[in-house]
Amino acid sequence: MNARATLPASVQTAFVAFALLLSVSVCSRLTVLVRLNDGQITEELLEADSEKDIITVEFRQTDGTLVTFLSDFKRHVKIFRALVLGEPEKGQSQYQALCFISHLDHGELIPSEAMARLRQKNPHVVRSAEERRGVEEFTMNAVLNMSHSWHLSTHIHNVCRDARELVYTRQQDVKYWLDKGVEGSIFEVFPQSLNVTGLQSCSSSTDPWQPCACSYRLNLEWFPCQLKYCRGQGPNPYKCGIKSCSKSYRFDFYTPHKQLCLWDEDT
Repeated sequence: MNARATLPASVQTAFVAFALLLSVSVCSRLTVLVRLNDGQITEELLEADSEKDIITVEFRQTDGTLVTFLSDFKRHVKIFRALVLGEPEKGQSQYQALCFISHLDHGELIPSEAMARLRQKNPHVVRSAEERRGVEEFTMNAVLNMSHSWHLSTHIHNVCRDARELVYTRQQDVKYWLDKGVEGSIFEVFPQSLNVTGLQSCSSSTDPWQPCACSYRLNLEWFPCQLKYCRGQGPNPYKCGIKSCSKSYRFDFYTPHKQLCLWDEDT
């Protein structure tokens, strides 16, 4: 008899929401309904390419901001992009692109191969994360030269092209990548005078054209963070689903003037 057919009901529930198919798939595209932190519901698009070894998570926040999170497992790079809608009455353009690059740690998400095999059984159910991982804070004190960004990851240029010359990273990430042999000319560390710890915050600045320290926060409300394993009648457990997580990120970074950080006025 097939071992899976005799699983107890408590274990079988692991298959209700998501299933991992045994067939090999290179690419996949999955749309999930997710409840945001403010209670609103949004559609989240998850794409995986096991050949390129990447996972992309993309969704639109209630205020219209388009958030993209790309994990490049081959190069151990994660890319955050936010397309923040501008306020023309305050002299802003149609939208502002923010891009933050950091080192991707092992185990932050499920592997791209597993994500590419993921299928949703109940697409109309609104998802909430099983585990909340708190807030990770980033002090961004370096920028990337976009014309040479392919040395770090070929995906940076496509994701961050609208951010132009202000694609931020951290000095500690720069050191990690340099130790891995990445070309050093693509990084520029800010001088001490532009370090966010020594700048006035944009929220307290009264001069809209002075440099200041800007803060931006985004939430990934739902993403597959861990594989689940079940036991049947055989000796070895098998993959039977995923665990979902949410996580918040806060980025502190230099900006040439407050006009590029108007969302920080009331924080």
